[in-house]
This record gives sequence, C-alpha cells and structure tokens, in this order.
Amino acid sequence: MAAAVPETAPFVRAAATASPGLKNFPVPATSVSMQMQRLVYGPLKSAADCGPIQSLAGHPFLIVIDGLDECEDKEEVGELIDSMTAFFHQHPCIPLRIFITSRVEQHIKSRLDVPEVYLDDLADHCTDDDIAAFLEVLFRDAGRHSPVIKAYIREHGEWPTRSEKQGLVQHIGGSFIFASAVFKYIMEDSARREKTTPMDRLPLALKMNPGLDGLYAEILARSQNLPHFFHIIATIALLRAPLSTSGIAEVLGIRTYEVMNVLVHLQAIIQVPGTDELPVTLCHTSLREFLTTQSRSDQFFAHPRHHVDLYLRFMIMKCEFEHRRPVSTSVSAYCRRYSVDHLNAGKSFVEQSEIESVIHLCRKTLKRHPDSPEVTQALADAVFFSTGSQSPALNFDEAVSLYRQALQLRSPADEGRWLSLHRLGTALKAQGRKTGNMFDIEEGISYLREALKCRPSPHPDRSDSLNELALFLHSGSRSWRDDPVADMEEAIALYREALQLRSRPHPSRWQTLNNLALSLRNRYQREHTAADIEESISLYREALELRTPPHLEHSILLQSLAMSFMDRYQHDNTVADLDEAISLFREAVQHQQSPDPYRPDSLSILARSLMDRYQRTRVMADVDEAISSSREALVLCPPSHQARLSLISDLTTPLLARYQRANDRADLDEAISLLRETVELQGSSHPGHFNSLHKLATSLSDRYWHTKAMTDLEEASSLYRGLLQLLPPSSPDRGLPLNCLTRLLRERHQRTGIMADLDEAILLSREAVKILPLPKSDRSALLNGLAVLLSNRYGCNGGIVDLEEAISLFRESLELTPSQDPGRLSVVKYLSVSLMTRYRRTKTTADLEQATALYCEGFELPPSPHFDRLVSLTGRATTLRHRYLRNRTMTDLNEAISLFREAVKLQPLPPFDRSDPLNDLVDSLIDRYERTNAMADLDEAISLSREVVELTKQNRHPHCDRLPSLSKLATSLIGRYRRTNVMADLEEAISSYREALKPRPPSGPEGCLIFSNLAMSLRERYLRTKSKADIDEAISWSRKAVILLPSHHPDRPSLLIGLGTSLVDRYAHNSAIDDLNEAISFQREALKLESMVELERLSSLRILSSALSSRYKRTKRKEDLEEAKGLDREIAKLPNPNRPS
Repeated sequence: MAAAVPETAPFVRAAATASPGLKNFPVPATSVSMQMQRLVYGPLKSAADCGPIQSLAGHPFLIVIDGLDECEDKEEVGELIDSMTAFFHQHPCIPLRIFITSRVEQHIKSRLDVPEVYLDDLADHCTDDDIAAFLEVLFRDAGRHSPVIKAYIREHGEWPTRSEKQGLVQHIGGSFIFASAVFKYIMEDSARREKTTPMDRLPLALKMNPGLDGLYAEILARSQNLPHFFHIIATIALLRAPLSTSGIAEVLGIRTYEVMNVLVHLQAIIQVPGTDELPVTLCHTSLREFLTTQSRSDQFFAHPRHHVDLYLRFMIMKCEFEHRRPVSTSVSAYCRRYSVDHLNAGKSFVEQSEIESVIHLCRKTLKRHPDSPEVTQALADAVFFSTGSQSPALNFDEAVSLYRQALQLRSPADEGRWLSLHRLGTALKAQGRKTGNMFDIEEGISYLREALKCRPSPHPDRSDSLNELALFLHSGSRSWRDDPVADMEEAIALYREALQLRSRPHPSRWQTLNNLALSLRNRYQREHTAADIEESISLYREALELRTPPHLEHSILLQSLAMSFMDRYQHDNTVADLDEAISLFREAVQHQQSPDPYRPDSLSILARSLMDRYQRTRVMADVDEAISSSREALVLCPPSHQARLSLISDLTTPLLARYQRANDRADLDEAISLLRETVELQGSSHPGHFNSLHKLATSLSDRYWHTKAMTDLEEASSLYRGLLQLLPPSSPDRGLPLNCLTRLLRERHQRTGIMADLDEAILLSREAVKILPLPKSDRSALLNGLAVLLSNRYGCNGGIVDLEEAISLFRESLELTPSQDPGRLSVVKYLSVSLMTRYRRTKTTADLEQATALYCEGFELPPSPHFDRLVSLTGRATTLRHRYLRNRTMTDLNEAISLFREAVKLQPLPPFDRSDPLNDLVDSLIDRYERTNAMADLDEAISLSREVVELTKQNRHPHCDRLPSLSKLATSLIGRYRRTNVMADLEEAISSYREALKPRPPSGPEGCLIFSNLAMSLRERYLRTKSKADIDEAISWSRKAVILLPSHHPDRPSLLIGLGTSLVDRYAHNSAIDDLNEAISFQREALKLESMVELERLSSLRILSSALSSRYKRTKRKEDLEEAKGLDREIAKLPNPNRPS
C-alpha cells in the first residue's frame, strides 16, 4: 500500500517502528485484525485527514482478499470481518474498499450480513459465456506455447473447434473449479506420458466427472455429526424435483431450523435460498452423482432404500391431509406427482409388509373419506405395485378398478386428472400384456392418449405422457394389428416431441435419447434406411455424454451404441464400424465388474463381435480374446441359467476356429465337451438340437482324423446316422450328414476291411447325388466322391461294372468342372488313373490314348519354385511315362525320369509329401531297367525306395501309409537279387514285406499282393537254403492270399499257380503225397477260371503235368500218366515265349 499510495508511507513506517511485532513474519505477534488496523486502516485515514490523496485520483484504494474460507482459524476470520465492518461503520467516506471472495461458510456469511457489506452470489452471474471466455484465454495461451498444438492447427485449422468448445462449456456447467480441472487434464504434462496428444484427450474430457469428490467429502464431513444430517442429504440427492427447506423438513417430519442447521455448513456445495419457501438446489449436478454412487461417496452414499422411506412418508402425509392436517401446497403437489416414482426407484428394497401397511392405511382412510381421489389413487398404486405377489391377476383387477374410481372422483379441471388417466392407462396396458387381452391394451392406449391431451405443450409433465405412450407403442404389444409399422412410426414421433421438451439439463433426457435411438434401430432393421442408423448412433453418443461413469446405464448405452455400429457394419461392410463396436463392447465390459448381472451378456456380445472380425481379418488375437471373454461369461453364469446354452455356443465357436488354425487338440477336446453339454441341455425338442448334434459329430470326426481313435469314429458315425433319421428322405439338408458319414464309412473300411462299410458308403453317396439340387461345382465333387468309392470297390473285388461306372462318373464330373477350376486337375488325375486301370485289364488302346491326352491337358510349367510347377512337372512326367508304356519310345521315358527328378528337387513344398514324386521316379526307373537291364537304374530305384520308406516311417502326415513304399522296395530288391544272387537283397526284401504287414495285415487285393510276394520271396530263399521253415511259411502266406481273393478276380489264377509251385517244391523236400494232391487240385481250379491269360495257362499246364507225372511215379496210376501226356500235347500247341521262332 505504501508503494501504491505514497501518501500513506510515513504513517505505515511510523506504525511499524512503534510496534515491531506487527511485521514479525511468518508468525506475527499480533492478530490479523490488529495488523489491518495499524498498517492499513490507520495510515490510510491519517493520509486522508491531511487532504485529498492525489495518487488515488479520486478513486478508492481496493484490497482483494481471495479464498477467505480457506483460513483455518474461524475465530480470527470472524474478528477480521468484525473489525472491517466496525471501521467502515465509523468512517463510511474513507477512500478504501475491500473485495472478499469466499465459498459460503456460515461463520463468514453471518458476519457479512450487515448494511456496510454488499453481498452477491457469483453463481447468479457466472454464465456459460464466462466459462467460455475463461477457456478461450487458457487455450489461446496454450496454443502459443505448445509446438504440438501449433503443428495441429497448421494442418487442420482451429483447435478446439467452436463445437468442441461449446461441448466443454455445457459439460462444465458453470463451475470454474471444474473448468480448471478439465483444462489441466487436457494439457498437463502427466497426461502426455499416456502417449496421447491434447487433441486425443479433449473428447475424453467430455466423459470425465468434475473431479470434485475430495472437495465434496471434505465439506460433508464437517457436518456429518449434526442431527438428521444423513436423512437431509439423502433426501436432497434423491428428490425428483427440488423442495424448499420447509418442504424438506415437512417430508422428514422435523423442524425447518434443523434442516437449516445442516445446510448452512454446506453452502459451498449446496445453494441455500434466503427464505424457507424457495427450493434448495445443488451448485453442480456432479454432487448428485457423487451422492448416488457408493464407490465415490462411501459413508455419504444416498442409499436407494431411502426412496422407500420417502414413499412411506408421502403415503402418511396423504392420509394426514385427508384428516385436514396442514400439508404445504408444494409438498402435496410433489407427493401426488412423484410418490410412485420413489416406490419404483426403491422397489428392490421394499418389504411386502411395508406395502401391506400402506394398503391398510389407505383403506382405513378411505372408510372415513371415501370420496378422496388422492387416497384412492395411492391405494391403487400400492395394489398395482404388489402385482408380483401370489395373486397378480386379482391385484391387477383391483388396481384397475381403483384407478377407475380415482378418475371418476376427479373433475375435468382437477390438476391430478392427467395423472389418474396416465396411471389407469399404464395399469390396463400391463394387465393386457399379462393376460393377452387386446381390449385392455386398446383401452390403456386410449387413456394414455387422453392423458397426453391434458398436458399440452410445453407443460413439464407432457414429456412423461409422451414417453409412456411411445414406450407402449414401441413395445409391439398390438401385434394383431394389420399395420404394426404405424405404431413404430407414431412412437418415433412421440419420442422426438418428448426429446424437445426434455432439453438439457433435464434428468430424463438420456432415457428419451435411448428410447428414440432404439426405435430408430428397430425401424432400420425393418427398412434398412441408412439415415435411421446414423441418427441412432448420434443419439446414443449424446446419451452417453449425459450418463457418464460410474452410472450403471453408461455401460448399457455403450452396448447399445456398439450394436448400432454392428448394424451399420452389416449394412456397409466397413471394418472401421466393426472395430468401433468392439472397442465400445470392451469399454462396457470394463465398467461392468463382477458381480454386475450384465457382465456375462456383455462378454458374450464382445466374443461374437470379435469372431465377426476374425472372419474378415483372420487375426488370431481376436479368437484368443473371444475365447477368454466367453470363458469368463460361462464361469459367471450359474449352471441352471437360461443363458448358459447361448454362452456355451459362444465359447465353442472360437475354440473350433482356433483348432482349425492351430491344430491344438486341447481346443477340440474342450469344444467336444461343451457340445456334449449343449446336446444334453437342449433335449430333442429344442430347435437348435439338430445343429448341435451335427457340430458334435463333425468335431468328433475331426478328432478322429487327428488321433485315429476308433471310438471317435464310431460315435461320429452313430450321430450322423441319428441326424439322417431326423430328416425326411427328400430333405436337401441330408446332403452334409450323408457326405460326412460316407467319408467315415470309407475310412472304417480302409481300417478294418469290412466290405459292408464300403457298400453302405456307396449307397449313401448315391443318395447324396440323387437328392441334392446343387450348383455344378458341388455336383462335380459329389460325382467325384462316388466314383472314388466305386474305384475302391473295384480294387477289392475286381468287378468291372464298378470300374465302368466310376469312369462314367469321373467323365461327368470333368464336364461340370470349368477349365480354370483348381479342382479340375484332381478329376483329371482320377479319370486318367481309372482309364489306365481299365486299359491294364482290357488292353483297349482307346483308354490308353484318352488317359495320355488327359495328362497332357493344360500342363504349362510355372516358374520355380512354385506349388503349381510341382503339379505341372509330375503331370507332364506321368503323361510321358504312360505314352512310353503305350509305344515303348525311350525318349518319352527318359524325359519322364528327368522331370520327376526336377520335381523331387523342388521338395518340400506343401501340401505334397516328398514321397509322391519319389515313388513316381522309382516306377519310371524300374520301367527303364526292365527295358535296358541297366543296373544303375535298379540301384537308384532301390536307394530312392529306401528314402521313401524312411519318410513314411517319420509319419510326417497323419494319413501316411507305409505299406506301398515297403512293398515297392521289396519288389525292387527281389529284382536285383535275381540279377546278382546277393542274399542281402533277398533278406532285406523279406524283412520289408514283413514290416509292411505291421501293425496288422492288410485286407483285400492289397493284402493279397503282399502275401503273394512274401510267399514268393520265401520260396526264393528256400531254393537257396533248403530251409523247410521258409517253404512252409511261403505256402502259408500263399493260402492266405488265395483266401482273400474272390474266384472271379483276374489275379486269382496266378495265386493258384504260385501256391501249386510251392506245394510241388515241398513234396520234393518231404515226399508228402498230400502236398502233391493239393497242388494238382489248385491247378485244375486255375485252369477252369475264365480270367486266366495264355501265359498263366501255359504255366499251370506245366505244373499240373509235372505233378501228375510225380504222382504216377508214386502211385502207378495210369490215369495220371495219360492225363500228363495229354497236357504235354496241349502245351506243345500253345505259343511259348521262350521257344525259338
């Protein structure tokens, strides 16, 4: 002051010199009021007494004391104020003014309420414009200093934008404290550590609470020990509309001064009016959110049970009013309008005895005052509330009857008439929905419409009637109407009008936003108008701004907004919408911590959305998260809960998806376990039972292919049979189970050799081809599958009819398969192989030529390395080899070998096993060896065969079969043995044949060939070693081979010849006449077979002639000798390839 007003400097210096204690800082020896008296008031008065103070230029000197309420010593603050007012009372013309800013505290306000002080409430002057100006200065200053903001503005223009500033101002709600907290959150360095920019954090600031919880708790704690504190605070927090101090006192049954005694200490956060008749309001809406959120307010939490206490108090007041006890008009109006709202808000905490006591009280009052519409309606409300008790139908009837009485008791001008109409309409609506009576529903709607007419716009209660009528029309309760769309359209129009009436900060605006958004979503799902879903998204966003965390509704609104994005994603197929939906679902889950009853449902929806995205992006992280979310949802759901079936399905789907990608059997096992539970919970009458059975059968089938466990194959087959029994014979849905069962039967045949399985598989495959009206590509696959089965059966029994049909089906399949179809090559391969099989049987040149032409189809060599190059190389090489087999041109064979060698060099490339081209190369080398006798080719073939055996031994592929490779190696070794007589080759050949028979001997023609070749090898060793064990074993395997092959099979003559030869050899060894007799019998059988070719006939005749001659030598039977001579004459007439021409 001495510097600003030099005229006071001498007087200040003199006072300080006279009393040194005045400047003893930081703890002066004198009080603040004494310091002000000696150092301010006194020097300024002395200077003024000397004449006009020139430095003030005619204006008073201003001292600002900011935050006076923050001083802890309340007595000293009181003394300071008292000394100020006393000084100004004595010297009203002194050129001094003191400006004090402070929250309203009782010890301050009580002393300032004097004539010398001008009091003003800044809340009456702090407009949104002030907050906007405050933020404008803060953001402008931040923009000058922040390089990030500067760069953003250069690229995007103004920041924040006008709309963003308006949003912040509305969210702040006139609180400078909150405005400061919001700005710090957006700009502070601590926030930058979150790796976000101020531009990222501004939208998040619109969702944050004011951050005043600590302040609220501190102020409330000062008064918590006062009488009635908790009841008063809970009442103010839960009231639907503000009441005055006297009204609050009347509701709670206490004195007005007792309410004021609490509120005067809370004026920093609650606006206390100057009179007892004006309403008590909150300084900021965040206080109500604080008090109604237990996690934030702790001991100050306004428990929902207090709603019930208020309702009970209102009912007592209604009955007292009928006894002519005075009740204020404002409280009476509040009681009539909101008492049921409090009952519904606290319904989870109402005791049945409390409702019964209200009913009893109302009945008792009505006996004395039967014409009271208010008590009649109160009784109706209580009875209607109890419709959830043991006799809801009776309660509905009585409630409706009472509402009708209350309405009849009201005159057309009665202020409460609209509420009676509203309640009666609501009760009739509820009764109609409960009983299905359309007349109740229609009458209820008519009363709601009449109630709406009683509240013309802009009446504050009109929005309630609009909302109630719209809710009912939107619910679809009038399903019998010919035009249900009309109800939806009217509901949307009503919601729009209600929304206009419920402008911010109406506490129910968020509900109308939600209802309108839901109606628009429903209309979008019906009509697919993009504008509806866009508006729905916008409405949900605003509702979310109004119901910020930790409101329970926030997570529900997040879900609804996410579902709208899902709707738009399904319409536009834009992944960004799906991403946004998933992000919102995740946020909803974060807000719904267990034991929130909505958490399992949110987790389930999140899991399904993640699987939708996985289908688009194939990102495994989505599947993993879906599994995690579904597992938690299932854990939270009780075993008997109706949603458990759906949650099991939500977990099963991602588990199967992950199994298909990662091939982890644990996922498949868990999925099968869940599917078993699903089938058990559903029962046969459930509409989803068929699909669940099919999923279980498919999963068991998949596990069989993974583990080869016959139990899974048997159970899957049984389930597929059951599915087929559930479907009518003409149903196209039979196709998939038919194909799956066919595949399993074919596999079981290959495992067990049971021909009945193969026969049934062919029957089922025929049915699939016959009943399914499929596209060409699908029909081609079915034809191909049936043809493969017929080919397999031909391989088992040699029936030429099966082979002919298979070739016909392969041809039809090929005609249906476009040239660019990737599956065409497979059909070409099968058809060419079948034609070659028939060629070997019939020697028809046309089959060979067509097979060769097929192998040449479209084989252009792609660049190396490439999977298609493998296909081309092996296809072209196969063609050349087949052409060699036809015309014996060595250049074809040499080129085929060269191409097979290149194909082998390209390995390994999926999905082929390296053994495939190796086998083809071995076959080609053996072909060339048989033509040239070049031992190098045979040696290479044996070496490559050993490599193939080793590959199959490693069993890199689940369907790998070692038998063909071992058989081929053994055959090559026998060939080399016959050239070199090296016993090691013969021993290895026998060992390979024995290995091929493990772990179980094969069946059908394949087993017959192995048995026969092993018998031949053992006979070769017998001829070298003369070991009787070898010839005995050779005969044993030959017998088994003969047993496996049916009499009409073309290979049966050669088997009988081989067995006869071995029996003759053993007769030579042990002279057992039975062997000779049996050899003669087998040759006679062989000669009767129509399938015997000339060379086989020649061999059989020679063996039979030799055996008959030997038996003649033993028995001297002339018949044997004569027959032998006749056979020799026949032999002489037959062409002999070894006879010189």
